[in-house]
Amino acid sequence: MWGPYRAAEIAEAARGLDAAERLAARRVIEATVAASFDLPVAELGAATRRQAPVAFARQVAMYIAHVGLGLSLTDTGALFGRDRTTAAHACRVVEDRRDDHELDRLLDAIETVVVSWKMTLDWCRATSRPAGERVA
Repeated sequence: MWGPYRAAEIAEAARGLDAAERLAARRVIEATVAASFDLPVAELGAATRRQAPVAFARQVAMYIAHVGLGLSLTDTGALFGRDRTTAAHACRVVEDRRDDHELDRLLDAIETVVVSWKMTLDWCRATSRPAGERVA
C-alpha cells in the first residue's frame, strides 16, 4: 500500500520521538485501535489480560507501534507497560491473522492513521513558526 519507500520511512519514523511524543503515539494508537474494535480506550491499557477481543486489540496496538512506527520490540513493550517478549508475541499473533482480508484492511487503515499522525508531527517540526504566524 505504501510503495517501495515505506521501509525507509518507517525506520525514520521511530527516530526523534522523545518521551512525550512516545506517550502521544501510544494515545493515538490506542484511540485508533479502540475505535476500530469498538472498545473503550481504558480497556487497552488495563494491567490484566481481559477478554480475548480486548487482548487482541492490545496486541494490534503493539503491532502497529512496532511495524507502523518502527519502534523496537523493547521500546514497544515498554510503551505499553509490557516486556519485549510480550510485544514479540503480539506481533506474531497479529501477523498470523493477516490472512483474513477484512482484518488486513483494518490493520492497513489503522497503520495509515498512525503513520499519518507521525508524518504530520514531522512536518510541524520542520515548519515550526513563532506562535500566531500564519501558514500560507
